Amino acid sequence: MTDDKYKIQKIDDYRWRIPREGKMHVEGIVYADEHMLKEIQKDESLQQVINVACLPGIIRHSLAMPDIHWGYGFPIGGVAAFDVDEGVVSPGGVGYDINCGVRLLRTGLHRIEIINKLESLVNTLFANIPSGVGSHRRDLKLSQQEEKNVLRDGARWAVSQGYGTKEDLEYIEEKGCIRGADPELVSDRALERGRTQLGTLGSGNHFVEVGYVSEIYDEEIARVLGLERDGITIVVHTGSRGLGYQVCDDFLKVMINASRKYNIELSDRQLCCAPVNSQEGKEYLAAMACAANYAFANRQVITHWVRESFGGALHISPKESQISLVYDVGHNIAKFEEHIVGGEKRRLCVHRKGATRAFPPHHPNIPDVYKSVGQPVLIPGDMGRCSYVLVGTEKAYTDTFGSTCHGAGRVMSRGQATRSTKGRNIAEELKAKGILVRADSRATLVEEVSEAYKDVTEVVGVVEHAGISKKIVQLKPMCVIKG
Repeated sequence: MTDDKYKIQKIDDYRWRIPREGKMHVEGIVYADEHMLKEIQKDESLQQVINVACLPGIIRHSLAMPDIHWGYGFPIGGVAAFDVDEGVVSPGGVGYDINCGVRLLRTGLHRIEIINKLESLVNTLFANIPSGVGSHRRDLKLSQQEEKNVLRDGARWAVSQGYGTKEDLEYIEEKGCIRGADPELVSDRALERGRTQLGTLGSGNHFVEVGYVSEIYDEEIARVLGLERDGITIVVHTGSRGLGYQVCDDFLKVMINASRKYNIELSDRQLCCAPVNSQEGKEYLAAMACAANYAFANRQVITHWVRESFGGALHISPKESQISLVYDVGHNIAKFEEHIVGGEKRRLCVHRKGATRAFPPHHPNIPDVYKSVGQPVLIPGDMGRCSYVLVGTEKAYTDTFGSTCHGAGRVMSRGQATRSTKGRNIAEELKAKGILVRADSRATLVEEVSEAYKDVTEVVGVVEHAGISKKIVQLKPMCVIKG
C-alpha cells in the first residue's frame, strides 16, 4: 500500500515509512496496522511527522506511535531524538501538559471484597481529590518558597511532607525528580497558577481509576510486578496542571525569537526551538524540569489521598489495603539519555510527546526489582473499556529510543464527541456496564466517551506485534473519577 500525498511505503504489517525528501533530514517511521493508518491519514499528524524530520540535528527517524493524532507542533504520539551538540529542543515536542503521566498502584484487595462498596469508594475519591478546571484543595496551598521546593525536589518534597513513603520514590521514573530544575526560571504567572493546584486532577482526559486485573498474559512477569488475577489496582493519570501549561506558553515566545536568532528554518512555526546547548535551550530544559517535578509531586500527593480514601470508604487500615506503587512514568517530556547510534553510545535529547519510555531488561535506569523483566509500561484506555500493563524491550531500545505508545489516542475532537452523544446519559451507560463514574461536569463525560478514542487493545496489539513492548496484564475499570 502507498499513499500519493505522503508516499508511504509498507515495511511490514506494523510499520510504515515516509521516505526522506525535500528538507527532511531523516525518514519518518509510523507504527500502525493498515486499518489504523487509514484513520491516521484523516488528520494532519503525518505532515507533522514530516515537519519534525526537518528539524536540525534529528537522529535516525521521526517516529510516530499507533496512538498518533494531531497535536501542537509534534503530533501526539511523536518521538524524536536530537544530537546534544547539533540538535534542538522544542516545547512543541513536549507539549503544554509537561510530564503528564501515569501511575499504577496495586493493593492487597480483591474484586469480590470491594464490589459492593464501589458507591462509597467513588464518592470518597471524588470528594478528596479535586477535579475540573482550576480545581484546588483548601488545605494545601503552598507558599512561594514551598512551591519552589516542589519544583526543585519533585516527589521527594511530597514524601518529606508526609505524602507517602521513601519506598514510593524507588518506583518513579528518575525517582520522582528530574535533575537540573531551576525554579528561578519559572515565571511569576506560572508560580501563581501552580500554588493552589498541587494534588488535583485538572480537566480533560485526566482521571483516577479503580480497577482489577482481568487478564494475565505472562504469569512470571506479572508476579514480579506484584499483579494477580482479580487484584485491585488504581491508575492515576494527570500532569503539571496550570504551572506546566504556563511554562510551555512562556517559552514558546522565547523559542520563536531563538529560531530567528539561530537561523533555524521551521516547517511549522509551532516547532519553534533552540539549540540544545544554547542559553535558551538550557533555560527551557531547566524550567521544563521544574514542571516535570511538579507533576511527579502532584501524582504523589494524589496517591496519599487515594490511600486515605480507601481507608475511609472501606473502613480498613493501611496494613489491610496494602496500597503500593508499581511504577510512575511520564509521557510528555524531553530528557537526556544515552542510546547506541551507528554502533556508538551517544548522549541525546529525546522528546516524547504522548509517548511512553519503554526501557529493556537490565537497563540501569529502572528499579532493581524490575531489572530482569524490563521497565513497566502503563497504557490507559478510555473509561469504558480497559487498560494495559506492558514492559519495555530491547527492540524498543534499538528501534524507537526506548519508546512506545501512551494510550488509546483520540479519533474525535471534543466538539465531535459532544455532538455525537446528544441526548445520551453516559454515566448511566457506564453504570449498566458495572462502571461507576463521577466527573466535574456532564461535558467531561461526553467529551471522554469511549468512541472518542481508538480501541486501546488495537493500539497495544500494534506495539506488541512490532516488538517494542510486551503485554503483561489487562486492567478493567470498576469506578472512575474524571477531571
